[in-house]
Amino acid sequence: MAKKKNKMAGFSKFLNNSVDFTLVITVLLLLSLGLVMVLSASSPTALQKYDKSYYFFVRQLIFAVLGLFGMYFVSKIDYRIYQKFYKHAWGLSAILLILVLVIGTDSHGAKRWIDLGFTTFQPSELVKFLMIIFYGGILVKDRDELGKFWKGLVKHILFLAPIIGLLLLEPHVSTSMVIIITCCIMMIMAGCRFWQFLMSGIVAAGGIGTVATILYAVSDAFKKQFQYIVTRFITFTDPWQDATGDGWQIIQSLYAIGSGGLFGAGLGESKQKYLYLSEPHNDFIFSVLAEELGFVGCILVFVLFAVFIWRGVLIAMKAPDMFGSLVAVGITSLVGVQVIINVAVVTSSMPVTGMQLPFFSYGGTALFILLCEVGVLLSISRAGNKS
Repeated sequence: MAKKKNKMAGFSKFLNNSVDFTLVITVLLLLSLGLVMVLSASSPTALQKYDKSYYFFVRQLIFAVLGLFGMYFVSKIDYRIYQKFYKHAWGLSAILLILVLVIGTDSHGAKRWIDLGFTTFQPSELVKFLMIIFYGGILVKDRDELGKFWKGLVKHILFLAPIIGLLLLEPHVSTSMVIIITCCIMMIMAGCRFWQFLMSGIVAAGGIGTVATILYAVSDAFKKQFQYIVTRFITFTDPWQDATGDGWQIIQSLYAIGSGGLFGAGLGESKQKYLYLSEPHNDFIFSVLAEELGFVGCILVFVLFAVFIWRGVLIAMKAPDMFGSLVAVGITSLVGVQVIINVAVVTSSMPVTGMQLPFFSYGGTALFILLCEVGVLLSISRAGNKS
C-alpha cells in the first residue's frame, strides 16, 4: 500500500512539476487537426500528380511522428546548454544559407531546398530557431548595454544584416520578415528601447529607398525584381484586375473562405481544393479549412493558437533565467507571427507571400523543427517549475 502511494505521489509530482501539459495538449490538438486538413486539402493534387490521394498525408504523418519523438527528446535536454553555443548558431546559419545558394534545388525561381535524396531540407526553417538561440545568448551577454543606441540597438541589428541578405538572395522575403520581427521582439523584451526602433526604422526606410532608387536606375536584374514586387502590391489592392493571372490564387482563396459560411461545407467537401487553389495543402491550407469547417472551425483554430501563445508567455515569465525567458519569447513570437502573416495573406489583408501555417501546412522540415522547438519550450517549462 505504501509503495502504491509512493508511485501515485511520484506520478502526481511528474504531472504537476515536469512539463506544461496544457501546452502539450494544445500542440497535439493543433497537430491532429493539421494532419486531417493536409489529408483533405492535398488529396486532389496528390491524385493528379502521383496517382495516390494519400501521398502528402503519409509523408506529413511520418514527419509528425518523428517530430513528436524529437519534441520528447529535446524536452529532456537542459535548454541552458544551447547558450554555450550561441555564437556557433549564427555561424551555422550563415553556412546553411550559403550552402543552399550553391547546391540548392531551384523551384519556382527560388533556391530554398537542399535535396537529400529521400527528402528535401529547407535550411531557412532551422535558421529561424538558430537565430533565436543566437539572440538569446548575445542579449544576455550584452544586457548592460541594451539601453544604449549604438552598442545596444545598432550593434545587434547589424548581426541580422548578413543573414537577411542571404535569405533575400534565395529569395525568401517571408522568412526574412519573420526573423526580423521575432528578433526585434526579443530585443525589446531584453531591454532595447522601443522609440529607438522607431527612429531606426525611419532612417532605415530612407536608406533602403535611396539604395533601391539607385539600383533601379543601374541594374536590369533589380528592375525586374522590383517590378515583381510592384505587381504583387497591385494584385493585393485589386486582385480582380488580373483575375486569371496574378490575382487568381487570392480570388480562389476568398471564394473558399466566403463559401464556408458559419459551419462550413463539411470535412472533405471543399470545392476550391480541386485544382482551383494552387497547392491548397501548403500556404493556403487555411482557405480550405475555412471552406470545410466554416467560421466556427476558424475560431477554434484561433483559440488553440491563442492558448499556445498564452502558455508560451507564461513559460517565459516563469523561466529561471534571462536566456530561457528570451528563447521562450522567441519561439512563441515565431509561431504567432507566422500565423498572423499566413491568415493575413489568405484573407487578402496583405500582399501574397509564401508563409506556412504552423502545424497545418505541408512540409516535413518545418513540422519536425517546429515540434523540436516546442520541446525546447517544454524544457524551459520544466526548469521554471522546479525553480
